Amino acid sequence: MAARATKTPARCSWPGEHADYQDYHDTEWGFPVDDDRHLFEKLCLEGFQSGLSWLTILRKRDNFRKAFANFEIDRIARWDERSVVRLLGDAGIIRHRGKIEATLNNARCARALRDEFGSLSAFFWGFEPQQADRPKKLDEKSLLAVSQTAESKALAKALKKRGFRFVGPTTAYAFMQSMGIVNDHAAHCDTRAIVERERRRFKRPTPRSGATA
Repeated sequence: MAARATKTPARCSWPGEHADYQDYHDTEWGFPVDDDRHLFEKLCLEGFQSGLSWLTILRKRDNFRKAFANFEIDRIARWDERSVVRLLGDAGIIRHRGKIEATLNNARCARALRDEFGSLSAFFWGFEPQQADRPKKLDEKSLLAVSQTAESKALAKALKKRGFRFVGPTTAYAFMQSMGIVNDHAAHCDTRAIVERERRRFKRPTPRSGATA
C-alpha cells in the first residue's frame, strides 16, 4: 500500500527552503515566552544579528550558548575584560568586540531590571500592543513592511534608559516578534492559528508593585 503523501504546511516565505529555518518558524518564532533566560538570550542574539541574517545567528546558536554559559544572567554579569578576550578568540561565534561587550553590560542591566520588575518577562510583556493598534492587513507584504512600531520604540527607549546597548527600535521589534509579544505570522500561514491559541492560553506576567517602564 502506497504511503500517504504528507501535506507541506503553508508558511511565511522568509524561512525559504532551509529545513532548520522552517523548524524555527514552525516551533519557536512567535510563540509566547516568559522564561527570563530565554528572553535574555534572544535579546542578546538579536543584538549580534545586527547587520547580519538571523539564519547566520541561528546556525551558530549552540556555539553562542556554549560560549556565553547558556546565557545565565548572573554568571555573565560577573564577567570582565578577560572574558571579552576569550570570546574574541572563539571562532564559533560572531567575534565583534562591541557586541560582546554589550552582552556583558546587558547582563548587568538585566539583573537590575529583574530586581526592579520581579522578572524580565514582566517588563517585556508590558510593551505588548493593544489589538486595535496591530496592522489591519495581515498579508505577508504588509507585515514585512513593519520593521518598528510605537511599542518597539518605547521598549528600546526604556532599555536604553536602563543602560542596555544594541537595542534599537528595529532590534526591539524583531525581539517582540520572535518572543510572541506580537504574532506576525501571515494570515495564510498555518502556524499563525497555532500561535494565536498559545497566546490566548498564555498568562501574562505582572510586574512587581510600583515598577513602571
